[in-house]
Amino acid sequence: MLLRGFQQANVLVLSSALAKDFEAFCIKNTAPLPLLFMSERGQMSCEAVAQQADVTMDISQYCVYEHGKMLKTVSNLNEYKCCLRDMVCFYLGCSFGFEGKLKEAGVPLRNVEQDVNVSMYRTTVPCAPAGVFHCPMVVTMRPVPAEMIDTVVEVTHLNPLAHGAPIHIGDPALLGIRDLSRPDYGDRVQPESGDVPVFWACGVTAVEAVLSSKPPLAFSHSPGSMFLTDLPDSSPALGLDPHLTPLSFRLSHCPLLYSLASIRAVNKIRALEKIIGEDPVLQMRTRWGLWSCCPGRTCCCPGQTGKKQVTDRRRPPADPGHINRGVS
Repeated sequence: MLLRGFQQANVLVLSSALAKDFEAFCIKNTAPLPLLFMSERGQMSCEAVAQQADVTMDISQYCVYEHGKMLKTVSNLNEYKCCLRDMVCFYLGCSFGFEGKLKEAGVPLRNVEQDVNVSMYRTTVPCAPAGVFHCPMVVTMRPVPAEMIDTVVEVTHLNPLAHGAPIHIGDPALLGIRDLSRPDYGDRVQPESGDVPVFWACGVTAVEAVLSSKPPLAFSHSPGSMFLTDLPDSSPALGLDPHLTPLSFRLSHCPLLYSLASIRAVNKIRALEKIIGEDPVLQMRTRWGLWSCCPGRTCCCPGQTGKKQVTDRRRPPADPGHINRGVS
């Protein structure tokens, strides 16, 4: 939902016996689970994030879970008031909180243009476990014109409450996503010509945590039906070193992969690319034979189309843990 000016929140309601474990889970996984507010036992208000709110009726649709399975959706939680007395509410940041700023920056929002929910996918990237909670990370995907990737990175970096900068840009297979046309949550978003898939950590990871831990009873917002807060979506500019603002640079064409580094580092990389006159990563691979750009499959890189590549077993394995540790 595009609502300019305010943060939006994912909501999870759990038994108080699980509250400390889930709080620790959020602290260990700040990228998908930026914790805006944690209530006291039985507290259905949240004055710190929304005045005069009642979480039992202020969301358009809720999901009800029993023993790790979604039982049904409801329009309010009134029938569960007795159970809620022993439950704790968690309010988690949502990527809808940065869409208003992206719109102001001139970035086309394909999900808004197509009047559909954003696409959400279950990845093979594991979250750091805490207590009974362990699950794969869920991500949102927004198709972004290639020439606007830096704008998207800069804008979202300034909103850590809404997951911050992207965790991955490029080939979805590197996150374990096989088919972008089949999201696990939300709707399919159709990319335009020249768009690149950009992925952010997603608060629906909390739903996966519930499914894996199988509590007797739990509630959440229905993905896409968010809790609206009073928190502004304005950028926390104070205290940020402008030289550390992240920008993107392309590591490879096939598979398509971008990475992020500080503006200072990216400017140096781009200066080197201009001097060298070609992609320095591909040149290094070719000159020193470190590994193929397209291991084990037919290459589609410029000048290499149709050539069968051989995987070099000296290539170090990717470490998906950096997604949780290095980017918010």
